[in-house]
Amino acid sequence: MLRVAVESAAGLPKKKLGSPDPIASVVFKDEKKKTKPVSSELNPVWNETLEFDLKGVPLDSSSYIDVIVKDYETLGKDKLIGSAKVSLKDLAISQVKSLPVKNLALVDENGKSIGVAGGEEGDVTDGGGQGAVTSPGEPGHKIRSRTRKRHILANKPQDFQIRVRVIEGRQLPGNNIKPVVKVHVCGETHRTRIRKGNNPYFDEIFFFNVNMLPSELFDEVVSFRVYNSNSFRADCLMGEFKLDIGYIYDEPAHCIMKKWILLNDPDDSSSGAKGYLKVSMFVLGTGDEPPVERKEQDNDKDDVESNLLLPAGVALRWVTLKLKVFRAEDVPQMDDSITQTLKEAFGGQENKKNLVDPYVEAWFAGKKLCTQIIEKNANPEWNQQLNLKVKFPSMCERIKLTVFDWDRLSGNDAIGTTYLDLTKIASSGGEIEGIKYISYAVLTGNSEIGFLPTFGPCYINLYGSPREFSALSDPYEDLNLGKGEGAAYRGRILVELSTKLDGKADKSVEEIPSDDILVVQKYQRRRKYCLCAVFHSATMIQEPGEPIQFEVSIGNYGNKMDLTCKPLASTTQYSCAVFDGNNYYYLPWADTKPVIAITSFWEDISHRLDSLNTILYISNRLQTNLSALKSAVQSKATDARLVEIWLKLINQLMEDISRIPDMEGKPNLTALDIQQKMLRDSALENIMKGAKHLFEEATDVNKCLSVIEGWLDKLKQLAEEPQNSMPDVIIWMLRGEKRVAYTRIPAHQVLYSSYSEQACEVQSLCRGNFQCICRIGKWGTTGLLNRSKFSDVTGKVKLKQEYFLPPVGWEWEGDWRVDPEKTLLTEADAGHTEFVDEVYENETRLPGGEWKLAAEPYTDVNGEKVQGPAEIECPPGWKWEDIWTFDGNRAVDEKGWEYGVTIPPDDKPKSWVAAEKMYHVHRRKRMIRPRKRIPGAKTAEDTGDAEGWEYSSLIGWKFHRKQRSSDTFRRRRWRRKMTPADRVGASAIFKLEGALGVDMESKGDEKGTKAETSVKQFGANTPTVSCTFDQSNTYHLRVYVYQARNLTALDKDSFSDPYVHVSFLHHSQTTETIRSTLNPTWDQTLIFKNVEIYGDPQSLAQNPPIVVMEIFDSDQVGKDEMLGRSTCVPIVKLTSGMDASPKLLWEPVTHKNGPAGEILVAAELILKTKGNDTELPLIPPKRGEKLYMVPQGVRPVVQLTAIEVLAWGLRNMKTYQLAPVTSPSLVVECGGERAQTAVIKNMKKCPNFAGNVLLLKVLLPKEEMYTPPIVLKVIDHRPFGRKPVVGQCTINFLEEFRCDPYATGAEVAMSSKAQVLLPKTVDWWSKFYASVGESERCRPYLDKGYDTLEVYDHELESAKEFMGLTDFCSTFKLQCGKNESDDDDPAVVGEFKGSFKVYPLPDDPGVPPPPQQFRELPDSVSQECVVRIYVVQAIDLQPKDNNGKCDPYIKISLGKKSIDDRDNYVPYTLNPVFGRMFELTCFLPQDKDLKIAIYDFDLLSRDEKVGETVIDLENRLLSRFGSYCGLAQTYCISGPNHWRDQLNPSKILEQLARWKGLSPPRSEDNGNTLSFGGRLYCLSDLEANKEIHEHLGPPSERIALHVLRTQGLVLEHVETRTLYSSFQPTLPQGKLQMWVDIFPKSLGPPGPPFDISPRKAKKYFLRVIVWNTTDVVLDETSITGENMSDIYVKGWMPGMEEDKQKTDVHYRSLDGDGNFSWRFVFGFEYLPAEQLCLVSKKEHFWSLDKSEFRIPPKLIVQIWDNDKFSLDDYLGAIELDLHHVINPSKTPEKCSLSMVPDGTTPPKSDQLKSLFDQKAVRGWWPCYMDKDGKRELGGKVELTLEIVNEKEADERPAGKGRDEPNMNPKLDPPKRPDTSFFWFTNPCKTCRFIVWRRFKWLFIGLVVLILVLLFIGILLYSLPNYISMKIVKPFN
Repeated sequence: MLRVAVESAAGLPKKKLGSPDPIASVVFKDEKKKTKPVSSELNPVWNETLEFDLKGVPLDSSSYIDVIVKDYETLGKDKLIGSAKVSLKDLAISQVKSLPVKNLALVDENGKSIGVAGGEEGDVTDGGGQGAVTSPGEPGHKIRSRTRKRHILANKPQDFQIRVRVIEGRQLPGNNIKPVVKVHVCGETHRTRIRKGNNPYFDEIFFFNVNMLPSELFDEVVSFRVYNSNSFRADCLMGEFKLDIGYIYDEPAHCIMKKWILLNDPDDSSSGAKGYLKVSMFVLGTGDEPPVERKEQDNDKDDVESNLLLPAGVALRWVTLKLKVFRAEDVPQMDDSITQTLKEAFGGQENKKNLVDPYVEAWFAGKKLCTQIIEKNANPEWNQQLNLKVKFPSMCERIKLTVFDWDRLSGNDAIGTTYLDLTKIASSGGEIEGIKYISYAVLTGNSEIGFLPTFGPCYINLYGSPREFSALSDPYEDLNLGKGEGAAYRGRILVELSTKLDGKADKSVEEIPSDDILVVQKYQRRRKYCLCAVFHSATMIQEPGEPIQFEVSIGNYGNKMDLTCKPLASTTQYSCAVFDGNNYYYLPWADTKPVIAITSFWEDISHRLDSLNTILYISNRLQTNLSALKSAVQSKATDARLVEIWLKLINQLMEDISRIPDMEGKPNLTALDIQQKMLRDSALENIMKGAKHLFEEATDVNKCLSVIEGWLDKLKQLAEEPQNSMPDVIIWMLRGEKRVAYTRIPAHQVLYSSYSEQACEVQSLCRGNFQCICRIGKWGTTGLLNRSKFSDVTGKVKLKQEYFLPPVGWEWEGDWRVDPEKTLLTEADAGHTEFVDEVYENETRLPGGEWKLAAEPYTDVNGEKVQGPAEIECPPGWKWEDIWTFDGNRAVDEKGWEYGVTIPPDDKPKSWVAAEKMYHVHRRKRMIRPRKRIPGAKTAEDTGDAEGWEYSSLIGWKFHRKQRSSDTFRRRRWRRKMTPADRVGASAIFKLEGALGVDMESKGDEKGTKAETSVKQFGANTPTVSCTFDQSNTYHLRVYVYQARNLTALDKDSFSDPYVHVSFLHHSQTTETIRSTLNPTWDQTLIFKNVEIYGDPQSLAQNPPIVVMEIFDSDQVGKDEMLGRSTCVPIVKLTSGMDASPKLLWEPVTHKNGPAGEILVAAELILKTKGNDTELPLIPPKRGEKLYMVPQGVRPVVQLTAIEVLAWGLRNMKTYQLAPVTSPSLVVECGGERAQTAVIKNMKKCPNFAGNVLLLKVLLPKEEMYTPPIVLKVIDHRPFGRKPVVGQCTINFLEEFRCDPYATGAEVAMSSKAQVLLPKTVDWWSKFYASVGESERCRPYLDKGYDTLEVYDHELESAKEFMGLTDFCSTFKLQCGKNESDDDDPAVVGEFKGSFKVYPLPDDPGVPPPPQQFRELPDSVSQECVVRIYVVQAIDLQPKDNNGKCDPYIKISLGKKSIDDRDNYVPYTLNPVFGRMFELTCFLPQDKDLKIAIYDFDLLSRDEKVGETVIDLENRLLSRFGSYCGLAQTYCISGPNHWRDQLNPSKILEQLARWKGLSPPRSEDNGNTLSFGGRLYCLSDLEANKEIHEHLGPPSERIALHVLRTQGLVLEHVETRTLYSSFQPTLPQGKLQMWVDIFPKSLGPPGPPFDISPRKAKKYFLRVIVWNTTDVVLDETSITGENMSDIYVKGWMPGMEEDKQKTDVHYRSLDGDGNFSWRFVFGFEYLPAEQLCLVSKKEHFWSLDKSEFRIPPKLIVQIWDNDKFSLDDYLGAIELDLHHVINPSKTPEKCSLSMVPDGTTPPKSDQLKSLFDQKAVRGWWPCYMDKDGKRELGGKVELTLEIVNEKEADERPAGKGRDEPNMNPKLDPPKRPDTSFFWFTNPCKTCRFIVWRRFKWLFIGLVVLILVLLFIGILLYSLPNYISMKIVKPFN
């Protein structure tokens, strides 16, 4: 019992009128007790003791009480004054009996502290005193941490399989229920069969197959719902449970095994548990193995509490997540408005901004809520609170917030999506120890660091597709739904999330009170932020066409196409790209770099971002140091060097951690800020402690690595800032007005911090003078058509030089000067070394007339007039290559003309054709003349016009430099330089925005609007800012491209022709092309001689530009295809003294975000001092005129190496170009050497090569990381000398083939187990189960210690000790090139069998070479074999029928033969036991692939394949591990364990000695001793203490077998093979347990096969004698008013409901006693080895077969009240598990409900006995029924239970009821009281017992009365007669 003494309270607040009347109440586990009220008192004293009954359940550490103080009101509801929580943890854990609580602060509903209360908890008494019962989830048990494993999966739709196994239910509420479970996953629902009872056993497995994005799948929910199929549909849901799939995936092995889940009522939050369900769940992705489920009976697992999916310390609580949605900003336009357009047409103002009707939708754990819709508002204010009611801690992790645009007619469009991740905004406090769950301590508010979900108030930014509105559908709509990275900012929403425990929220959506809206105002204070960006270079631009500009924006600020913000200088000027001479274009900015300055206004969250940046800084530094340490360990550096790196790492870490910024006193801190600060501090403190500990005590670097990696993960977790309200900076590249490409930079990376250097990720931006330039243009004043004399670049805004005023903080430097705009005017030949000039010659005629020169004889392609060929001169610096010719390589006739028809008003045809027709009136031909740049010659920098004029024929046309005759306009640019004035304060660059004073007077109305629109477009008054560098440095760059590996095959011949484009800033070069290879070795140095880079060399060394390598496949026809891209950071050498030579490293190549190979490169960038080329490194050796090789010192060191190739044969070659491969040979290439085998004459007869061994001598690098791969090519020799490559294979890593050529076969020792032969009584299955460890299924077997076998839970090939059975030769898949359907996986076209040995050769040619490695080879001819396939059973097959099961059978194919075992299908099961053996003959190696498939039998439709497995029989036959037939434990020549192999052990041992190159074994002493491999074995030692029996063979063979079993050979075994199907090739479809024996016929006949046919169930009988009942509830009232019941007893075994049996009725029991002496006999099929009943019955009347179920043997006994005219009444039941029978009580008095375990606590072992061991038991058991969740006794029943097998049943027969044979024991009719009868059939008894008993005196009284009345009647009758006689006296 728990006593709470409530003493007093102090300091309660006053009311408005008078003082309160305080009353205290204490709540413990939903039970509430109150004190008496104290009237008008601020310091009340109660001194009352409240008692709570613990009901025998000890307190656990999560228990707590709520103390609530209210103001007592006589009328109406008491008003809350304050409340507090008290944890009873100390009381539960420690031995203290009382827990004083003083000065407990009371908190009012707003969370403000008001007064204190005092009291004392204590006196926990629970009968036997308080035992220390701990439960998991308390301190002491650490719950293991869970890590995210999701980032590993590629973000593309892929196959997943979710398997859910529903095992059993417990304590489901209700009486006589029929539960069914529905499991819903990803839109699919499966349901179990309907069971009966409160503890149903289902054991059904469901498969859900999906193909979707991992990120979407992990947000999907698995929901379990338990329904009562009996009740009406309205109230049939009994309870449910939901769980994220991501949660399961994050568990170890992606599975949750045999856990209990707690069911709740989804609607009623206050209700408790609605029962438990035991489930297993796993999620299988590509390549995942399903976990093995052990089927053994696990008693410990029956303990529900300790196996709950949530630990017991974590009670599920209902919480309300209160999501306040205040407002949104910057929502983009989503609707096109017809009305707006109309308004505009009638002169109204256009208002595009507000064309959107936004609302917010919040989604969490399957619940969805929406705010109201606010129409036509881009900055809506919703001010609504969404109350999401959820069970907490929740298994779901993300709240999804989507802003939608409501559409009246069409579907609503998503504007943007964002997620609130609960793992980031809440903490269990155990993060530090790694606890996943948000624990109870948090829920009760007494955890140190943990906190419930809280967030904000803070803005969340939305990203998605570009903002620009178009009426067409948005191609990037998925980005707005949160799939993929958003490319543009789409507004932001202000939200706040808080969590209220147990709160009853009235409405799901409510308005936010105005006070809260005011509070949020302070979080919206803005500060001005200035963003400045300097563009240094823009390179690697593809063929651009139009001019290019860049735009920088943060939020909407700087987005030039958005009209909501005022225009800023956010774009660079347009410039035309220039060719870099090789492959790409770049923008020629030279020394004047564009600068962009944007001003924006955001909330100040620098305190958050400072901490974030600091932690990122720490983790980045740690990462760098850790990588250095790892590479040092890998490159086996010296200890001193390791220690140095190690010390640097630890010291820097400790130094960094001490610098975390403080939060104190910062404005607008939210609750989450404070909580995160605490969390981070404690985590960093832990890392600090660990670092100190390692610093002092660490010895082994390798052990420390994992610890440090743990710290790094921890830091990365901490470096997440959920409340980051500052949007990312987005840089767009625009081509013309079209957005082409973007990049996103998080704002915190460029935020300046005043706190410390670590907190600010960007230090100096650039060194150079800022100069700001104002630009205006100037034209000649003639014919300007109302254009002003001076204007801006668009020519629309009138500007005058005098109107310009410098902005604040700037002053003019110098005067206006002419500065022509160069970047827009680059001529077409810029950057090219070769160029073709072109001119079109035009002629015209009248239709049918003569051709004459046209009016404009020479034009360009667009018809613009140009000079004729004779007038064009060769520009300086170029030379002509040829004369003028016409271009014939086009659609023209043989003279080069093309013809067309001119339709006025055009002056040239729209289209051209090559053939002349009569109606053509216009023709032209293209004249071309190539020219080449003279190397080294100075090209005259063409200044165009000396005065800087540019010319154009019309305003608005393109300007050019040279004056042409058609020009009518010219203009030039004036600029004037401004420099920052010396002033204190913010950098002057940020004062520029819209700062130039400009006079905007306008001429006429029409001009006014023009000027405005132009300002809108160009922000005319913002000057262009550029950064000029006065110094540039010249660098020399060398890129060493050595080789690449594993590139993608893109050509038909299964290879590619790769070359590399190497780009560095605005230079690029290309390597040579290597033909047909996927592993090219270029061995080339690319030298970039003079690379000009502006800026300070030191800062360049810190952050050098990267070298980008793009690998292309060169194609003869069509465009070269890209193979992938890689980057590399060059080493920067600023002084010639730095002699570190760069090290070649493998850099990953990526293509479309996927890996596409690796490339081995290095690069160095060397600073050149002026005019001094001598300091450069030596020129590398040349390989051609311009090809430089990779120099010594950089290239790998090589050694002469031998590669021995065992080319065994080819298998399964597919057709190539529709013809079969008939005469193949193999080419092996490695490191530039090649060897070729002989041709296979006939693939059909024998697919092996004749000469097996090839030898290659190759120079291979000594370092393994540089070794080139071995490439295998199969060439088919076809008629007419064609030799196509039909398949190829690349072997990348040669490490596994390296060997020591002088070593002989090593010993492999294995222990040999004790063994004796098994007797006849035990079947093969006992041996199997004994080996698996299922002891229940093989009882006698284990005790006697017989032979066992190996059972592998994987394929034999996967066993490490057998090297995949590829010790003789491995199988390599041959692939062809790019397949037609452009999918990722290359097609496999065949297999090569063979092996390699790689070993170094001596450098000295005089030394003899090592011996050949491949010797003692078997014959490579084909041989006939007998194959025996034993199929034991299948496990967890994928269901194929609608009922969630399948009817599996086996189908085997080997070569041309196949066996179809369809007749022996196993109905309705996913775990069929086959127990079948098949024997076949075949020829190896032709028929090497044995396919074993499992099919699903269907009567009407086609049988479906479930899955299949393929075994390579050739490997098994050739392997030196003897895998063709496993070694038995004993050598027997007779008996059930007969030796199966053809060779006896001594022969096998001799063969082994030959293979290993050892001397043959010698046996002495009649074979009792044997020497082998230098050891002597003695039979007496090996067979010590073992029984010798008549089946054993001779000793010489036995000892040979003992020796063999120590040699690491394959023993007798069963392997488990995974089944795969083509329908989901990457996911397992189930498993098959089996093994195969192979016997070549040449060696003689094999031994007899094993019999593995499955076990049969045995017939057992359960005899139940119902003797008596007592204390039965009296349910009826008789006519005479007595309480009575007509009792009978009903019984059945679950699963066999049709065999229900009833006793006769004991009528009219008046005291609850019933006497029956009635026998039930239940026959059942039982598997003793598995302890389960086998029930076979048809599920539906239309089912074809009986289904087999395995059900635990149980008995259900129910007591009923018999009613003749209404339904019988149910009075109570007891369920007895025959394996764990509850011990009965000997007398009815001792029989009570406490005997029945309640299911949550495990029963004591002595309480339960197995009836199968005990045979019979008699006693009293209680029967009970559920009422409102509580158990009530319904009666007690006395039973005898006895189990007999079939034999005993025949010997001791017994009939049902009291029928014959009524014996064993004989049952006499019960001695029932005379009062027991049925009134209807026994009228006499009815009179005697009912009428007479009750109305005896009434009857007697009536009889007396009748007699008296009779007497009086007779008297009255005879009186007159008598009197008259008396008077008359006639006889006298």
